[in-house]
Amino acid sequence: MYLAVDVGASKTLFAVFSRDGHIKHKQKIKTDLDYDKFLKDVADTLAQDIYKDIDAACFAFPGWFDFEKGIFIAGGRLPWHNLPLKKDLSKLLPHQKILIHNDAKLAALSEAKLAPQKYRKILYLTLSTGIGGGVIVDGRIEPEFEILEPGQMMFDYDGKKQKWESFASGRALFERYGRRAAEIEDKKIWHDYAKLVAMGLQELLVIIRPDLIIFGGGAGGHIDKFKTFLMAELQKTGSPLVNVPPMVKAKRPAEAVIYGCYEYLKANT
Repeated sequence: MYLAVDVGASKTLFAVFSRDGHIKHKQKIKTDLDYDKFLKDVADTLAQDIYKDIDAACFAFPGWFDFEKGIFIAGGRLPWHNLPLKKDLSKLLPHQKILIHNDAKLAALSEAKLAPQKYRKILYLTLSTGIGGGVIVDGRIEPEFEILEPGQMMFDYDGKKQKWESFASGRALFERYGRRAAEIEDKKIWHDYAKLVAMGLQELLVIIRPDLIIFGGGAGGHIDKFKTFLMAELQKTGSPLVNVPPMVKAKRPAEAVIYGCYEYLKANT
């Protein structure tokens, strides 16, 4: 059995998978932002009988890692810095193999597995509380872009230097209009939002040259509402030498990360 754990700033989702990819159990707990209390909550959860037959586990976090040392360097929505994450988690499951990775990269992995095989290089972009992303090439997380944090790119916006996610994330959309993406039908709002998304996406297209873009997250999941505007903006402002690829929304947005954990475990255990 495999254990997948998606750690967010407010909730942590646990999922037990069979070897053939079926979810046998799911459970959510509140994420305590105090690191020691978080570890205790995880330990208490794993003490339940349902987790006794786990062979390996993958923990997904928002943030940056030193993978060789198993160090969690920093997380945008988690107030943790330079913590021996893998070592501490291994103490909770001392007889199981433990893997850790960035949540957006794992979501990218699972969603890419659902895409048609003709798309060799896939960019997954999540427009939610922040902006995260991952690049999958031939069904694997591309090492060259393993530390990609697209939301941290800096742009001149509203008279000052700002992170892309500060004005183009799902949270920024809500703060600007007071409505969630699901509640917005006004085409002008989506047109304006598409321009902001295009600012960063144009840079990513030049660097990555993806064959397909998959959008996830609270705002990204509504790509159908602004895809036409976004495509037009990219074609207007981008280089004629850079192709604008097809764009689709994630097929399992709420479970993309835990399925990514499963795929990562299957490939690395």
